[in-house]
Amino acid sequence: MSNTALTESNPQNTLAVDAIQQPTNTAELADLPVEPDIDALLDIADEVDITWVRKQSQLDEVIEALATCGRVALDTEFIKRDTYYPRLALVQLNTGNHVYLLDAPQLQLSELWQALIKVDVAIWHACGEDLGIFYLLSGCPPLTNIFDTQIALSYLTGQLQMGYQQALDEQLDMHIDKEQSQSDWLQRPLSDEQEQYAIDDVRFLPALYLSLEYALKSQGLYGYVWEDCRLYASDLYDAQNVADEAMYLTMADYRYTSEQMAILQAVATWREELARATNQPRTFVIKKQAVREIITEKPNSMRELAHKTTMHRSMLRLYGEELLKVIKEAKNLHPAEYPDCLLPPYRSKNKVLSKAVQQAIDDQAKATGVPANVLMRKKWLGQLYEVIAFDKDMSELPQGLKGWRNDWVMQTFIPVIEAHKTELQQGMGIKV
Repeated sequence: MSNTALTESNPQNTLAVDAIQQPTNTAELADLPVEPDIDALLDIADEVDITWVRKQSQLDEVIEALATCGRVALDTEFIKRDTYYPRLALVQLNTGNHVYLLDAPQLQLSELWQALIKVDVAIWHACGEDLGIFYLLSGCPPLTNIFDTQIALSYLTGQLQMGYQQALDEQLDMHIDKEQSQSDWLQRPLSDEQEQYAIDDVRFLPALYLSLEYALKSQGLYGYVWEDCRLYASDLYDAQNVADEAMYLTMADYRYTSEQMAILQAVATWREELARATNQPRTFVIKKQAVREIITEKPNSMRELAHKTTMHRSMLRLYGEELLKVIKEAKNLHPAEYPDCLLPPYRSKNKVLSKAVQQAIDDQAKATGVPANVLMRKKWLGQLYEVIAFDKDMSELPQGLKGWRNDWVMQTFIPVIEAHKTELQQGMGIKV
């Protein structure tokens, strides 16, 4: 296979964005590409040119390459161990026949972010943290061109979080070293081992993509993966843009009273604002365990804060009085101002509903070839239970159940749950 086969956008191999919403298995099979020659792809990967981009003027070549490559493989290296804002150290791009290593601290990258939005397919592996940084630095809307090979592999293996090293081992019979993942990526020059690690993180991604594309299209799953990748990119955007006053929901528990929820919201908001203002991780301000202890103990004094929580003593000295004021103000709110409690999850010793639900999932998984744990995520099922148990409008279905899964959910899956609605409501503490 030539380099051109990797770098040109091929409409027969790339689904248009407007076709992603309603993937058609028959169309995918008709659009099946030639089975890739893995050995040839690995030979191409071994021969790619490597270019360091350290000057702003050199970035023009990268932008031009992105405008014509069709597909690009990406990764980033960053450090955020001791800061609120991650420090981007390196951006790696593979356009198919060329790997670019962008020395991020030396560059202004706004044009790069805009160029990446326009690429047909942006290939990542486990892009969660990378996309978080992308959104933070670029100010761009949710990306719609993401293809995450980790998500793709979940459809083929049922393993939700397969690492890049394992993916290359199993899919391409290729081993790479991952020992440099936690090294200092801001040091210059990088060690030979760091540079090789950075290159390898994108060197083989185009080959992995083509291998997965063929397998997914062979099974009629390619469009499903595209839709889930878009959903993931949108979820990551939402997570990156949570308002300070809503951060408490990431730590909320359905067992908290309304007063405890008010304290949690106040403490979480205070923690977020302080972490950002001082550019240190949230856990450096106060760890989640200490937040939970504050919620349950509701301390009134420095002594209680010191003896009833595990808040770090240095932070206690610096901010203890300020935190106590935040807690007191929350406790003094009128109950009408308290945030809502979380709805309880479904809990029941009666397994009739659970067995019926699992059987329906397993039947659909067998029919579609999609692993059961990919077809229906636990979070989605919990949200669906809330919709049905509390008679909410179907517009409140989780987004993941509004796409290609929707027909099955509405026509088959919801009726199964509705048949056991009384048990569901009882298991969620609703009197019926």
